[in-house]
Amino acid sequence: MSDRPSFMIFSGTKSRYLAEKICKSLGQSLGNLLITHFADGEFAVSYEESIRGRDVFLVQSTFPNSDNLMELLLMIDAAKRASARQIVAVIPYFGWARQDRKDKPRVSIGAKLVADLLSVAGLNRLMTMDLHADQEQGFFNVPVDHLYASTILLPYIKSLQLDNLCMATPDVGGSKRANTYAKYLNCPLVLCNKSREKANEVATMQIIGDVRGKNVVIVDDMVDTAGTITKAAKIMKENGALSVRAVATHCVMSDPATERIENSVLEEMVFTDSIPYLKQSSKVKQISVADLFAETIRRVENNEPISSQYII
Repeated sequence: MSDRPSFMIFSGTKSRYLAEKICKSLGQSLGNLLITHFADGEFAVSYEESIRGRDVFLVQSTFPNSDNLMELLLMIDAAKRASARQIVAVIPYFGWARQDRKDKPRVSIGAKLVADLLSVAGLNRLMTMDLHADQEQGFFNVPVDHLYASTILLPYIKSLQLDNLCMATPDVGGSKRANTYAKYLNCPLVLCNKSREKANEVATMQIIGDVRGKNVVIVDDMVDTAGTITKAAKIMKENGALSVRAVATHCVMSDPATERIENSVLEEMVFTDSIPYLKQSSKVKQISVADLFAETIRRVENNEPISSQYII
């Protein structure tokens, strides 16, 4: 009988940093996976050890570029063809999630398309965190373990021990998340109402609520170009906030986000490490979700409930 655990963990190229942390938390080594690149940009995936009859957990966030998604699809297909018992995709950041509906005529629903691609490839289960819209879990016809970054972000906010704390959301769409944080922390909630002329550009913004004399924490699911969150912080300071900081799950941080955060009135910008942050900013901090995913993997593998993984 083999001494190997019943499950194995593998990683794509850009999420290896997180997969290694997850493996360390679980006390096991990362599986040996080879990704071979050809001169024209095509690549191939091969498992360099037997996975026959094993549960395989494939750690790969699908942030841009699309090579990350293609790697994951090939990893799933190769695992299926290598007779893995169960294939679980661990996708801390599910890319294309913002395309969750037809918000204007003649557009694709990208999140549903990606869900279908993963299913066709051979996915048996999905483990992810803070989808852009909760209902996207319904795009999949396999079990979805949808974790929340609040499990690690709320303890961090509490550790700051801020007086006159006030939770805020940079847009009305995030009001449910911010309201949940506010209820848990027993503090008031402030909303920002914004309008856009086009993607990644905020035209106008108004505050709904009173921030005067408050230490404000803005909460969001992701920060892309940081235009919305820095504008919200500026308006709140202008309206009398003592301090403004922000927490968000996914560190997309497309240019010129780092520059905007650095030059903003934000005290700090806190993310999880669902996406690697490769630039430098004195205000950006990342908290690891490795232990959260490691414990969820352990519980799923042992058929134990994961409900205790949720604070709210």
